[in-house]
Amino acid sequence: MKKKTFYIESLGCKVNQYESDGIAAQLETHGFSRARKGRPADICIVNTCAVTSRAGMQSRQETRKLIREHPDATIIVTGCHAQTDPEQFRKISGVDFIVCHQDKNLIPAFLTREPPEKNLFEFRKPEYGKGACFLGFDRPVSGKMTRAYLKIQDGCNQFCNYCIIPYARGTSVSMPFDQVMAHVSGLNRQGFKEVILTGINTGLYGLDLKPETSLTQLVKALDETQLVDQIRISSIEPNEITDDLIHMARPGHILCDHFHIPLQAGDNGVLSRMKRPYSVEQFSQIIHSIHETLPHAGIGLDVIMGFPGETDKAFENTYKLVAGLPVSYLHVFPYSPRKGTPAWHFTPKVPSDTAKKRAALMRELGEQKRQNFLKSNQGRILKGLIQNQRDRRTGMLKAVTTNYLTVLIQNEKDTRGNPDSLQGKIVNLKYDQCSNAGHLVGSIVP
Repeated sequence: MKKKTFYIESLGCKVNQYESDGIAAQLETHGFSRARKGRPADICIVNTCAVTSRAGMQSRQETRKLIREHPDATIIVTGCHAQTDPEQFRKISGVDFIVCHQDKNLIPAFLTREPPEKNLFEFRKPEYGKGACFLGFDRPVSGKMTRAYLKIQDGCNQFCNYCIIPYARGTSVSMPFDQVMAHVSGLNRQGFKEVILTGINTGLYGLDLKPETSLTQLVKALDETQLVDQIRISSIEPNEITDDLIHMARPGHILCDHFHIPLQAGDNGVLSRMKRPYSVEQFSQIIHSIHETLPHAGIGLDVIMGFPGETDKAFENTYKLVAGLPVSYLHVFPYSPRKGTPAWHFTPKVPSDTAKKRAALMRELGEQKRQNFLKSNQGRILKGLIQNQRDRRTGMLKAVTTNYLTVLIQNEKDTRGNPDSLQGKIVNLKYDQCSNAGHLVGSIVP
């Protein structure tokens, strides 16, 4: 019998990518074959995103595209946009199944049934409070990347006024402590040198477990056991960064000196309207604390422009705050209204062109910050992980440093003269030039 083929399109965050990779691994275990993009497939799965209205639109566009390209395939839609707005997908002719978040992991078992049971999935709302449970995979999810992702937490308790994600994924739940340790160990045995701990609100890790634990305690345990060479945190809220966590990113410890931190706004009035749980003063203190302990750490910020009620003065406050912070890059987003959130009804609205202009100014500032960060690291000895995939434009090996710089490698040969044997390994390197195309070019050092 011909082996069935499947294709998964994953949109949005690293958590979505992790879950898609886990579903794919389970399908392959059940005898399915993964099809490349653009190739025929019997089953197409779209793991949707809802973080912005644009992400939702792209999710629907990708669904329609796969239906056109695979007219005879079984089309399954899941993910955050399918969870928060299933009616949008019920309107699309050709969608066979809409799978809610709690049942996402059951898709592989469902597809092994002959014929699939149409009523297996009963669409329902996310779980909140004590009824919520962590949905993971029995085996470590390796994916196709050099650095492995591990979802240790899901959901969010904050319910910021602009954010739809808690309505898609429910309240915070954590992977049991022992399972995290086992998965990290398993990924190390598979050859991974770096594991990225990810979640919807990763800093809430462990607060729902019995006995209660924390992200800091988890990283401490990983630091003490050295189950893998490096740990990176994908994103963490500012008020969840502890002094102990910062100290574990010092040389000789397991945590990478890289923190991606959502700021969202640098004005206390806007932060309050957003329902963010910190002040500008608290945020500034946290960033400076990281910089004082780790002067070359990579620090990235998320910033939202044009939130309802953001005045010219509020924007100036955000701009001045960021300009004065020792950060290395910015991710800037114009505010995206999400139906179903409190901010959907907030006034006064900021005109779209005003939000875009403010976003453009913030991106210019972000580029200045990036250039300053590059100069501060030029000539320093850095620790980097050589990626399995070469740079597409130059064909050179590339490394990602602990503080989140990508460096192309000039002296590629190892002692045996085989450049590809360096892939997946951690090396010391430094860079001394930036190419005309904006690439950092450096060399491995003893």
